[in-house]
Amino acid sequence: MDGRTGGAGARPELVIFDCDGVLVDSEPISLVRLTEALRRIGVPIDLDTVARRFTGTSMTSIMAHIARDYGVPTPEGFVDAVRADTLRAFDAELKAIAGVADVLGVMPDRRCVASSSDPQRLRHALQLTGLLPLFGEHVFSASMVSRGKPFPDLFLYAAEQMGVPPGACVVIEDSVPGVTAARSAGMPVLGFCGGGHWAHDRAGADLLAAGAFRVFDEFTHLPHLLGEWDAASR
Repeated sequence: MDGRTGGAGARPELVIFDCDGVLVDSEPISLVRLTEALRRIGVPIDLDTVARRFTGTSMTSIMAHIARDYGVPTPEGFVDAVRADTLRAFDAELKAIAGVADVLGVMPDRRCVASSSDPQRLRHALQLTGLLPLFGEHVFSASMVSRGKPFPDLFLYAAEQMGVPPGACVVIEDSVPGVTAARSAGMPVLGFCGGGHWAHDRAGADLLAAGAFRVFDEFTHLPHLLGEWDAASR
């Protein structure tokens, strides 16, 4: 899919990128590590369920769901152990999404990152893949707000820190909680479905249903989509 339409409009003042599954192809790695860890503490869950329910969700929200739905409380040190295991796997396996660095290197738009990941994992992933210099200090984590995705707090916080009204932002997201959060913040969303965790037969349908105004699966299509966002998002 190439995301093309016939119209054109003004570019957004700010592009807000999710990280996992959008900038770095981390979801296949982190979802496997999370599933294995949950099963070790007695949660009867498989990878497909973890991916469907928890992609794009903060660890705080995930563990609240596990306690509520499975009756398994979070063991002491569990979250830190999962994070450490995931970071070790990143060191060995993590790569940037194909084309991200080249596209961001020539895009004129102001940009920032707003991710459900904790700050250490977030900056580590961006540094490891060489993407951190493309965002500088404009990297925001769910730990900076009281409620993570699917609530709008993180996107509203990022926009406020960047001095841009919500309606002048465009969010790039790969998960239903992320799209839901952005739409609740009053921000149009482009859904990215080119990460390794996306099944080809889904083709972004979940993101469109959640409120994304377009989906795309190759980063080379992003500049064109940003050029048409104003008309297409209404």
